[in-house]
Amino acid sequence: MLSFFPNKEAAEIPAFPQIWSARSVAFIFMQSSAGGDLVDVRRVREETRGCSNRMHLNNAGAALMPALVVDAYVGYIREEELEGGYEVEAKRIADLNVFYSASAAMLNCKEEEVAFVESASRGWALAFFSLTFKPGDRIITSAADYGSNFVSYLQARDKYGAEVVIVGDDAAGDLDLDVLRQEAAHARARVICMSHIPTGGGRVIPAKEVGAIAKAHGLPYFLDACQSVGMLRVDVHELQCQVLTATGRKFLRGPRGTGLLYVSTQFVSSLDPCMLDQQGAVLESHMSFAPVHGARRFEMWESNCAGKAALGVAIAYALAQGLNSGVVEERVTRLASILRQGLHGLDHVTCTDIGSRLCAIVTFVVCVCVCVCVCARACRLIERHTAEDMLSYITY
Repeated sequence: MLSFFPNKEAAEIPAFPQIWSARSVAFIFMQSSAGGDLVDVRRVREETRGCSNRMHLNNAGAALMPALVVDAYVGYIREEELEGGYEVEAKRIADLNVFYSASAAMLNCKEEEVAFVESASRGWALAFFSLTFKPGDRIITSAADYGSNFVSYLQARDKYGAEVVIVGDDAAGDLDLDVLRQEAAHARARVICMSHIPTGGGRVIPAKEVGAIAKAHGLPYFLDACQSVGMLRVDVHELQCQVLTATGRKFLRGPRGTGLLYVSTQFVSSLDPCMLDQQGAVLESHMSFAPVHGARRFEMWESNCAGKAALGVAIAYALAQGLNSGVVEERVTRLASILRQGLHGLDHVTCTDIGSRLCAIVTFVVCVCVCVCVCARACRLIERHTAEDMLSYITY
């Protein structure tokens, strides 16, 4: 498992619920968002209570949260217990808005372009089903796209007569950009949808190049960044995507049941929201309504306020570790490479990661009879490289 903290001296931070607000914690972290060249692993382990008795290798599923994030979440719930949910929301509105400022800093976008959602899949569905489709419209994706996204594509096929076009890999195991260009030039091409990092593999697709192809052909570009946000530097302007989704529970180390949806200002008006309530729209009269400005039209009035406050702290915490400077990516990919090298030397183990750019997710196949032994040796391998100055996000 992995966590990060700036490599600098700092005073001990008091327990969140008693003293700190999410806004003040986030402010402190975001002032050091450039991060350092190294990670104070000892400090970070101390700030991650789960590190006291385990080595966690499942950030690609759900990471161990930093104590500050947990305390932000629990502290908010305890306030609701004593004061009531509506009252706490009104009192803590500035803390809740940290989510938007931290997300905008992380993605290099405007605060109005970000919506809080309960999961990346929900955010994806809200945006995808706000597209309009005609029979024969082509949804361009890859074989490595996420299963839930494929369900959406197949629904669009069955409901509207859209076609699902799957772009394969080239000889190096990367997304075949030449084929993608051909498909994007098709007269019925409607949208390009990709997963930045697949759930079942460690490769990173050339998302920036995909964005350039989409722009050249005037196509909207939906990017599922569920596994990449928190691990890689993700700049929506560099990637040129119109829609991006991410979850809180993985490499951002936030709570479950939290996520974000980015929709660019230039693109949001071209979507017809598939569902709205009085959070996302203004009821002007009993006969008319108007969507609110920006991505927040996709939010629902009822939401997980405690999770929203905690996710804001988690994002700010990640920024403080140098997420946007590439420090996190360099570290975790280096550790993943060490693990892959070690696994290649084991009998009955086959690493399955392909592609020219690999990330901190390590996938491999193990003969059942030796699975326990291999997992134990993998943990020892990681432990050797984390004892002094390393701690990994690596999962399998």
